Parts: sequence; C-alpha cells; structure tokens
Amino acid sequence: MTTVQWRKRISAGPVVHCGIPCIISTRVTVNVIVRGIAHGSIFERVPGSYPQLKREDIGAALLRAAEAVNRYDLVRRLSLRRPKWNSIDREGRQRTKH
Repeated sequence: MTTVQWRKRISAGPVVHCGIPCIISTRVTVNVIVRGIAHGSIFERVPGSYPQLKREDIGAALLRAAEAVNRYDLVRRLSLRRPKWNSIDREGRQRTKH
C-alpha cells in the first residue's frame, strides 16, 4: 500500500473525533488500531470488535502511524541542529541559549 492509498482510507478532520485520524466511515481511530496491534489482540478480535474494518484499513493505520513518527523524528532532528544564539540580558551580560 502506498501513501496515496492509505490517504484514501484515513481522515483527520475537525468534525470527526476532533481531528484525530480515523478510518473513513468507521470512527475507529488509528490510535486504537496501533495500540491493539501492540497488545497483540487486533488481528484476532477485528471480526468481533470492529466488523467494519478491513485488513487494508489496518495496514493504512500502520502506514499513517509510521509517517507520523517519521515526521516527528524529522522535526526533532531539525530542532537539535538549530545553531546556538547569543543574547544580552538587561544587565548587559552575554547569555548563550542552546
């Protein structure tokens, strides 16, 4: 499944779940799916707990979560590369901010 394909299955609008990403037409959030997989229960319980979910929906949720992690990691790495800058406080002393 590509990025374009998972974007067709997941929505994150302000009207549904206050912008939390969820599977379109189900109100099942990506968070619920990823946590279920982490606990090892989602694949066994999907037919009973979430009959509206398809296997492709679970894959889309995992790809969406992976993209969110990559985006967070990129932002974090860029913020760590920020150069140090110096400022002068009210008493005229030079201060370094990291």
